[in-house]
Parts: sequence; C-alpha cells; structure tokens
Amino acid sequence: MFGIRAGCSLLRGLATLTVQPRAPPRTVSNAFRTGLPTRSYATPSNFKNTKEEIIASFDHVETEYKTYKPITPGIRHLKRPINLHLYKGKPIRLLTVPLRRKGGRNSSGRITVRFRGGGHKRRIRLVDFMRNEPGEYDVVRIEYDPGRSAHIALIRARGLKTEGMAKWKYILAPEGLRAGDVVQSFRSGIPEDLYKEVFNNQEETVEAKDEDIDAAEAERRARYKATTDALAIGILSGKTVKPGNCLPLRLIPTGTVIHCISLNPQGKGILVRSAGTFAQVLHHEATGRYSHIRLQSGEIRKVLQSCVATIGKVSNAAWSGRSLGKAGRNRWLGWRPRVRGVAMNACDHPHGGGRGKSKSNKHPVSIWGWPTKGKRTRKPGPKGPKGSNKLVLKERPRGKEKRSGV
Repeated sequence: MFGIRAGCSLLRGLATLTVQPRAPPRTVSNAFRTGLPTRSYATPSNFKNTKEEIIASFDHVETEYKTYKPITPGIRHLKRPINLHLYKGKPIRLLTVPLRRKGGRNSSGRITVRFRGGGHKRRIRLVDFMRNEPGEYDVVRIEYDPGRSAHIALIRARGLKTEGMAKWKYILAPEGLRAGDVVQSFRSGIPEDLYKEVFNNQEETVEAKDEDIDAAEAERRARYKATTDALAIGILSGKTVKPGNCLPLRLIPTGTVIHCISLNPQGKGILVRSAGTFAQVLHHEATGRYSHIRLQSGEIRKVLQSCVATIGKVSNAAWSGRSLGKAGRNRWLGWRPRVRGVAMNACDHPHGGGRGKSKSNKHPVSIWGWPTKGKRTRKPGPKGPKGSNKLVLKERPRGKEKRSGV
C-alpha cells in the first residue's frame, strides 16, 4: 500500500512539474556584484604609529601594512610594510661581499653572543657612509637591504670620467627619495660654479674711503651687508638642503631634520642610521666650533660644525610596526630561541633551580648578575664621572621624564 501511495504522489508531482512554466534563469547585475565586500589573499591596512614623534613636514605620511588571510597559522598575525617602490631584482654584485657567519662565537669557539646562529645566506651591501666624492649623482633605484632595517638607494655618477666603484654607490635612502632624483655631497666644500652663482650678485661695490663717509652712512652700509649676506646664505641653503644631500653642519639651517651624522670631520656617518629615525639641528654656537643636535633618543649633544650629516629622515619608518607572525621567520633572520633564566638550572643562571617557577624572591638580574629592569649600571654624560662626556648637554629622558613625554 505504501508503495502505491508513494508511486501516486511521485506521478502527481511529475505532472505538476511538467505543467508549470519554467522560471527564467536568475541573473545578478554587475552593479550588485561590485557592491559585495570581497577579500583577497593579502589586504592592505592603514596604521599610524602614534608613538613616533610627528613633525610638521612629515605629519601627512600614513604607514600602510599588508595583512594576510589566515589560511595557515604562520600568516595569521603576519604584518608587513607595503613598499611598492622597491626594486624586485638582485643587487649589483660588485657592491656586495659575502657574510661569513660565526654563530655568536669568538676565535676560541666560545659563545660570546647568545641566541645567534643559522639563518638565510646573506651578502653585505657596501654602503657609502663617507660621501667624499663631489658632483651630482642620479638615483637609479631603491633597494631592500637584508643587513639593516632601512632601505638603500643605488646612485650613479654623472661624470663621464668616473668608472668602476666610483661610478656606482649605495647610500642610505631618506624618506621620500625615489628613482630619478638627484643627490649631491658637499663634504669637500661648495663647488666654485655654485658659489659664483649665489654670491656673484651679492658682491659689494667699491666703498669710499673712511674719511669720506659719516657714521650714518657706515651704519647703513653695515646693515645692507648683513642683509645681503643673509639673503645669499638663504639662497645657498635652498639649493643645497635637499633630501639625500650630504653637508657640513655649519651649512645646515637650524630646525632641519638630518640623519647619518659623523662625530669626526674625516670619519663616516655613525649616528641615526636605523629605519625611521632622525635628528634635528637646534643651535649653532657663535664661536663657530660646535652645533647642538637633538638625537632620536632625546639626547642633546654638541657636534663639531665641520662634521657632516645627510638631509632628511631615514626611510622605512613602518619597519617598527611589522609582525613576523611565527618563530620560524625569526630563525630565518639568524636568531635562535631565547631561554628564560627561571627555566635553567641553578648553575646556569641566578634565577635557575628550585621547585616550581620561582626565582627565590630575588631582584631580577642578568646571567652575569647585573641588575635589570631599570637599575642603572653606568652614568654617562654630565651626571657621570668627571670628564666622561663633556659634549652631552642633556641626557635622554628616562623613567618618569620619559613616561610624561617631556
């Protein structure tokens, strides 16, 4: 009976299905499709680092990061800066040398730097921190450097006589430098043609003898000379103070953002070279010997005016906000796992040993017994030993001063 009823209902359904007209196929307009929210494998996200110091000339720059759809655990928290202007090819091999790894060990085979070893093979880029060669250089491209956090720029000399290593160089790329720009080094002085172009119209006319002019006329001429000199210096600054140019500190106006600062007039730039860092010229002493520079840490120190610096802020400011996403990516960079002191034995660390996770109510110390977490173990600058560092005018903010943002 059940089979007959089921067969009748099936026939009745087939009959009604054949009688009903066929519905037209369902179509979705393109306008509706474009309105649907879509997500690709990697999406950019806008993120602005509020901790870094914002200045008037860089407050419009927003750092962007690329995030990934979490199809694997290793890319769930991965976040990378978006740098579409970077060159995707290999570097110039003549400007690189192979990196021979030591694994954190000295010549005796003992570990002197812990938690280092392994990692991907690298070639060190030979970056020019001296900038001795004058003349104009064209920026060919901006490249990634695995040995530093900042980007580097490949520059080419315009002179036809330069060949080999003098024609091609790597320099630190300041923020905003792109292919096609022109950079120049004024470390050896202002070129003669530029000096004549600026100061040719500012030359004084032949003055009369002192006995032929009165005091009022002499004062007027002195004011006119001071005005013309200031105007010439301003014109010179406008032609030389550009991102990527290397100048002595005495030629850099106060308030200018700089990086790659040297402490020796014949030495290379050693200060402010990490990604996103910058220093600022605060004051030029009237004696013409020192300039006051505020470093990235907030320290204010005196630097000889004959030392050089590069104009601009170091590129790749978004580097500090990146996230590696997994421990293996840290191993690719040459870092081994960092072991906690409480996880060691008593013979290996002051926090080691005992039952359970306890450091026996001791103050936190390093593996060598030095106090950590705020205890100062050295006193540089004015507060330190007599004559330790007389060039530091103000130490970097620490403790309450740093937290208050002074």
